[in-house]
Amino acid sequence: MRTTTLGGSGVRVTELAFGTAGIGNLYRPVTDEAAAAALEAAWDAGIRAFDTAPHYGLGLSERRLGAALRGRPRDALTVSTKVGRLLVPDDGDGGDDLANGFAVPATHRRVRDFSADGVLRSLEASLDRLGLDRVDVVLLHDPDDHAEQALREAYPALERLRAEGVVGAIGIGMNQCAVPARFVRETDIDVVLLAGRYTLLEQEGLADLLPVAAARGRGVLVGGVFNSGLLADPKPGAAYDYAPVPGAVLDRALRLKAVTERHGVPLRAAALRFPFGHPAVAGVLTGARSAEEVRDAVELLRCAVPDALWDDLRAEGLLDHDTPVPEPR
Repeated sequence: MRTTTLGGSGVRVTELAFGTAGIGNLYRPVTDEAAAAALEAAWDAGIRAFDTAPHYGLGLSERRLGAALRGRPRDALTVSTKVGRLLVPDDGDGGDDLANGFAVPATHRRVRDFSADGVLRSLEASLDRLGLDRVDVVLLHDPDDHAEQALREAYPALERLRAEGVVGAIGIGMNQCAVPARFVRETDIDVVLLAGRYTLLEQEGLADLLPVAAARGRGVLVGGVFNSGLLADPKPGAAYDYAPVPGAVLDRALRLKAVTERHGVPLRAAALRFPFGHPAVAGVLTGARSAEEVRDAVELLRCAVPDALWDDLRAEGLLDHDTPVPEPR
């Protein structure tokens, strides 16, 4: 599988990365066996980049990922995790964490902390859950209402860790563009993980973030390429941005599907390939809950998408004429 370097860091990622929110029991339980099989299938398919976070299942995804990678050649893989949410033990009523999206016992609560000390404590706890002595990439996780503290305190701490060789690359992961674009301009981050804002359905990232990332030589990993599942199966009641899809958005997704299927291409395949048209994009991150879902994603990535498909999307007003599209594989 093709690989790309994140900015000037020297850290390489495969064009398809494995996102572990799903195996952290996002929305519904996944068994240990299914999670392990999904990660095994990813490895067998040549995927060597894995993204996790304490937030995903209150540490469950980190523990499962660490168990699956144990014994693998460490220099052959890239692991990223995130800081900004500390997990604090919670002696609550024994309920679940579904209010935060995860089907796990609510044994901990998340405390936002973008201080330098919070960064170090979060990373230390993540390494313990992963069972690793280092991670390759550390990302600031959703500092939406904490951007100033993240810039003043968390970012300098990450920069020191990178300078000391503790981590290879640093960056920010969000589902909005404005704060990541500011970090690209004002700091020396290597990578942005952008979720849901540069997809076949919507290209908000083109207005600012992606051009400035390309100009400054920063890598962008694109997550959420199916827009919460809407582009996987557009239909009434589908999710979009973690909520029921509005009618106008559903109509646009169905029009996209009609065009791609006219060319014999599944909408999911076109959605997965689309971000690679922009030079700033280093890779696409997708989640999976099973080995079958992993193998499906790999096959979709290999699917041929003809130039005529992108031309028809432009002709129907579903893509702007200056939107970059990937070259045929």
